[in-house]
Amino acid sequence: MYKMAFYNRFLEHLESLRAEGKSIIVCGDVNTAHTEIDLARPKANENTSGFLQIERDWMDKFVAAGYVDTFRHIHGDKPNHYSWWSYRANARTNNVGWRIDYFFVSEDLKDSIKDAYILDKVMGSDHCPVGLEIEL
Repeated sequence: MYKMAFYNRFLEHLESLRAEGKSIIVCGDVNTAHTEIDLARPKANENTSGFLQIERDWMDKFVAAGYVDTFRHIHGDKPNHYSWWSYRANARTNNVGWRIDYFFVSEDLKDSIKDAYILDKVMGSDHCPVGLEIEL
């Protein structure tokens, strides 16, 4: 799958930077909800791109390689926090969303994370901003 090839090359690149002694902060729309808690209807979306097992397996690989999901680090398994909603069926109003926008940091920055948040009241897109407060 081409998408997974890109993800694997991306991880290789990050690992080469870490091998040079660099700390890593990654922010963006990953288009994958990592675990069932990261979307409102996991069972209904098991065969939907963005929650396919191959995509979630890559997220597991990424975390196992030493990258910290900053939102989960701060908030644990707190449910119903999403960063994207379909424009259909009043999904945002009903909070039927997906958490697909992330900040990850390399393990060496974990203790520097002060806060990670989702600004779900900010309108203007089908996504909302995600934030990270880190003390370097």
